[in-house]
Amino acid sequence: MKTPEDQIKELEEEIRKLPYHKGTERHIGVLRARISILKDKQLESQNRKSGGGGGYAVKKQGDATVVLVGPPSAGKSTLLNALTNAESKVAPYSFTTVSVIPGMMKYKNAYIQILDVPGLIEGAEEGKGRGREVLSVIRNTDLLIIMSDGERIEAIPRIQAALERNGIRVNKRPQRIRIKRHLNGGLTINTNIRQDLDRDTIKDIINQMGIKSADVYLEENITVEGLLDALSKNRVYIPALYVVNKADMGLPKKIPVELESGFIKMSADKGEGLAAFQESIWKALGLATIYLLKPLQEVNHDNSMVVKVGMTLKDVMNEIGTEFSEGKTKAKIWGEGAKFAGQEVSLETKIKENMIVRFI
Repeated sequence: MKTPEDQIKELEEEIRKLPYHKGTERHIGVLRARISILKDKQLESQNRKSGGGGGYAVKKQGDATVVLVGPPSAGKSTLLNALTNAESKVAPYSFTTVSVIPGMMKYKNAYIQILDVPGLIEGAEEGKGRGREVLSVIRNTDLLIIMSDGERIEAIPRIQAALERNGIRVNKRPQRIRIKRHLNGGLTINTNIRQDLDRDTIKDIINQMGIKSADVYLEENITVEGLLDALSKNRVYIPALYVVNKADMGLPKKIPVELESGFIKMSADKGEGLAAFQESIWKALGLATIYLLKPLQEVNHDNSMVVKVGMTLKDVMNEIGTEFSEGKTKAKIWGEGAKFAGQEVSLETKIKENMIVRFI
């Protein structure tokens, strides 16, 4: 009996042999759907096997969690020690880190958990170098730091490709696709956007993924990959920063195309670039600090709260708890976002960094 890996290879080989044009689009879409189903089964099996055991069951703590991922000996442990209170063993040879090492970085009143995981190597998804366990930890993080050194800068796009193969979408967002399933009536495709994929191809892919009756709403021009991701069980979307460590030792002349839009240069052991890196983490996580005032309390910065950019004052109030929010219908604000000190605003007002708030 063929393994899922063998079946995937056969389907991928069939796709490679097919010329891509409108006449083959539907068939290729169905083949890719079959591959997606097989990969979902693989991921489910891997997640069961890893199970978070063997030192990998790390409880998320603080306001956000960040994972350092990269090839062995890229300087992840050195960076963790420089940023946090952790004591991750450092040595100039591979596989020093044999379990997840957590540390806590305090920055702008936020506590950010940073996890140093074993170096991710080729074949991680097959279990080499504890790759399955590492991938399991990565899937549950708020931000990825994909890190290497100047001599192995090509490892960064290679690691990203491995993450993509395992259903981890890096620096991407899900396409705007809504699916409302029902018991019968077939598939109905609803869209006001011109689609590059024809409706028959879209229907064939959705059918192949096991959905026979549904209203499908396409709110943008979708791709086959975007549609398959929307229909798959194991896709996660994680923001990432690219870091080149030991930059003081020089960089190659040729930079991988994936890094042309930008990467962070630093030297963790010398402390160079750390402050800018911390600010980059803060921005990538989309965090903000606000300050809460009690009734009749003088304006101050004593009671801080870390929240997500884009939240409204109502979101903040609800996060504090129902007891606190009872009877409160508006707020007064000072500092950022206020036209004048103590401005009265609605609870739909969006928070700003360093805003001072009194709910009333």
